[in-house]
Amino acid sequence: MKLSSKNLNERIDTLYDAIVVGGGMGGLSAAIYLARYGLKCLVIEKGKGRSLWMQDLRNYVGLDPHTPGRDILNHGTKTSLDWGADHLRGYVEEVTDEGETFAVKVKVGKQDSIYPVFHSKYVIAASGIMDNLPQLENMQNVYDYAGYTLHVCMICDGYDMWDQKAVLIANTESQIGAAFVLNWFTPYISVLTHGLCTVSDTMKQKLADHGYPLYEAPISKFLGENHQLSGVELTDGTVVEATTGLVGMGSVYHNHYLKGIEGLEWDGQNLVTNEMAKTSHDRIFALGDLKKGLNQVSIAVADGTVAATQIWRNIRRASPPRRWEENIKVATTV
Repeated sequence: MKLSSKNLNERIDTLYDAIVVGGGMGGLSAAIYLARYGLKCLVIEKGKGRSLWMQDLRNYVGLDPHTPGRDILNHGTKTSLDWGADHLRGYVEEVTDEGETFAVKVKVGKQDSIYPVFHSKYVIAASGIMDNLPQLENMQNVYDYAGYTLHVCMICDGYDMWDQKAVLIANTESQIGAAFVLNWFTPYISVLTHGLCTVSDTMKQKLADHGYPLYEAPISKFLGENHQLSGVELTDGTVVEATTGLVGMGSVYHNHYLKGIEGLEWDGQNLVTNEMAKTSHDRIFALGDLKKGLNQVSIAVADGTVAATQIWRNIRRASPPRRWEENIKVATTV
């Protein structure tokens, strides 16, 4: 059932088996499996997640390489709804551990917001991350290339930068180190700091030893047309020729709602999980970008599958078996 501020009261007293925070690839995978296991599931999606910005999903088995992320999200949402999951567009503000259940406080609506609280036995954290992009006066100029020829994931899109002239945009010296991995795909690398960090003499020498130019002036604008990058213009008038780029400026983790939960093990901003995506809390699972490990769509989808399966196993093992009562009565009579 698709929920909104107009009808959510129909579900406000429901005790869900699991609430999935995030309706991206991992969250939808979990919702589909939960629903097919016959469990009550609510997906709460804030919108505009990382996978929505993927213009081409070129490394997922079975999909056309030009499939945009939004098509997969729309299909996955419809599929989970068809199997019986509930969906709500909202922003999870807080999760409170009540002992045997969780209270999940949600902000619904940007104006005249309401704050319903839903309850569940389990929580699946699938709210992901958002990559930091260079901040320009005209952000539409950035969006014209981000997800097309300006990439944020080397593992996903390194192949698409093969032997091209590439810019690596980094805001810390440690992020500049990505140049020495990116060179597996292309040696034609120019490093841009957007004026955000100081580069040590040691790093400057290392870049020079590899032939990678360093530009420390802020970015003025990206150049090109039809989403195809041709270069980057800096505020000092320099134009750096490039047909592709990698943004390595860190990410914002949407994990604030779990910060008040005791007993969770963190590795930086990532949650530590076992092979079934369970955190150190027995009733909280974490998927995809929020857990420690690789950040690929295929990983997130698999995480959703195993998390839903483990939750089903837990609930099934604690439930009485279903019996064919008519046969039992007949056997007793005979």
